[in-house]
Amino acid sequence: MLLQAGLNTALVIVGTTFLGIAAGVIGTFALLRKRSLMADALAHSALPGLGLAFLLGTALGIGGKHLWLLLAGATISGVVGVCTVQAISRLSRLKEDCAIGAVLSVFFGAGVVLLSIIQSLGTGEEGGLHHFIYGQTAAMTRGDALTMLVCAAATIAVSILAMKEFRLVCFDRDFAAATGWPVSSIDLGMMALVTLVTVIGLQAVGILLIVALLVIPPAAARFWTNRTTIMVPLAGVIGGLSGYFGSVASALLPGIPVGSVIVLVASSFFLVSMIIAPARGLLGTATTQLWMRVRIAEDHLLRSLYEQAEPFSDKGTVPPPVSIDNLTFTKQWHNSTRLLLLYWCHYRGWIDIAKKSGKFCIELTSRGTEHASRLVRNHRLWEEYIATYADVSLSHVDYSADLVEHSLSPAIIALLEESLAARKGPEWLLRKQRSLHPILEELG
Repeated sequence: MLLQAGLNTALVIVGTTFLGIAAGVIGTFALLRKRSLMADALAHSALPGLGLAFLLGTALGIGGKHLWLLLAGATISGVVGVCTVQAISRLSRLKEDCAIGAVLSVFFGAGVVLLSIIQSLGTGEEGGLHHFIYGQTAAMTRGDALTMLVCAAATIAVSILAMKEFRLVCFDRDFAAATGWPVSSIDLGMMALVTLVTVIGLQAVGILLIVALLVIPPAAARFWTNRTTIMVPLAGVIGGLSGYFGSVASALLPGIPVGSVIVLVASSFFLVSMIIAPARGLLGTATTQLWMRVRIAEDHLLRSLYEQAEPFSDKGTVPPPVSIDNLTFTKQWHNSTRLLLLYWCHYRGWIDIAKKSGKFCIELTSRGTEHASRLVRNHRLWEEYIATYADVSLSHVDYSADLVEHSLSPAIIALLEESLAARKGPEWLLRKQRSLHPILEELG
C-alpha cells in the first residue's frame, strides 16, 4: 500500500501509524496513573484554542489556517483546561471526575460558539475547521504529516527513556516522593507528552475520538499481561495497527471518516483481547473459574470418601463402597453433574466405580487414598492453625478451612507445620499427623 499510494499518502499513513504507537505508549502510563479522563478534558479543551488562534491569525493579517498556529492555540487552551480541572479539584470539594465533566463541557461549548462566529466572518479560510472535531486525514499536507511523524517519534523516544521514572510514579507516588524523586516534574512531563499526542492527533482523529486512541490500546494490552515492560510495547503495536488500517481506509475510501475507522479498529483489538486473553479475558477467566469449581468438587468428594472410610481403616477392616447418594455435598446436584464428577475422578485415577442394586457405588483407589490423605491432613492442619492463632469460633473452624484448603501450597503447609510445632511442640505435631492415618507418616 505504501509503495503504490504516492509520497504524500505514504507520509500520512506513516504519520498516523506513529501517532497510534505514541498514543498507545504514553496512554499506557496515563491509564496506570489513572489520568485517562484527563486526556478527554484536554482534547475537548483544545477546541476554543483552535478558534481563538484562527481569529488571532486573521486579525494579524497572516491568515488563520496555519497548522502551527492552530496547534499552538489548541495546546495553550488544552493546558488551561487541565489546570482548571486541577484547580477545581484542589480548591473545592468537587472530585476530579466532576471537575473534568464541567470543564470539558464548558470549553467544548465555547469552542463550538467560536467556530460558529468564524463561519460567519466570510474570510474564505474558515472552511475545514470543523474537521478538527471529527478528524480528516485526507486533508493533511506533506508538512502536516511530517510534523505528526516527528512529534510522535519524539514522544515514543522520551517515553522509552523515562520508562523507569514513569513506572515509579504510576505505581508508588508516595515512595518516589519519599526517596527524593521529583514526582511533580515527572508527572508534568508525562502529561506534557499526553498533551503533545492529543494536539498532533486532532487533525487525524479529531477532538472527540483522540481520547479513544489514548485509552483503548492500553486497555486492550492490559488484558494480556501484568508487566509494564510488555504492556507498553503491546499497546504501541495495537495503536500503530489501528492508525495504519484507519489511514489505509481513508486513502482507499475517501468518504469514510478516518478517525472513526481508527477507533473501530482499536475497539476490535479491545474486543478480541477481552474475549480470548488467557489470564484476564472472558474465556480465560471462565475456564479458570470452571477448573477451580471442578477441583473443589473433586477435593470434597475425595475427602468425604476418606473420612467415611477412616473408622474402618482404624479397625483394620476394609471399608465398603459408598453410594454417591450418601455423600451430603452432592445431594443437591443434578444426576448428570454427579456422573460427570464421578467419571472425571475415575479418569484421574482417584476412584473405582461399581454399580450395585441400581446405584453407583464408589471407593478410593490406592492413588486416590494417598491424595485424599493429603487433603485431609491439610484441612486439619488449617483447622488447628485457625483454632490456635485466630479468634474464630470452633463452630466456624471447619467452614473456614473449607474456604482455604484448596489454595494451600506445599510452602504454606510447611509454614503451618513450623508454626504449630513452635507453638505446641514437634511431638504434638507428630502425634497429630499419626492420628490422621498411617499413610501420613510416609507422606510427612
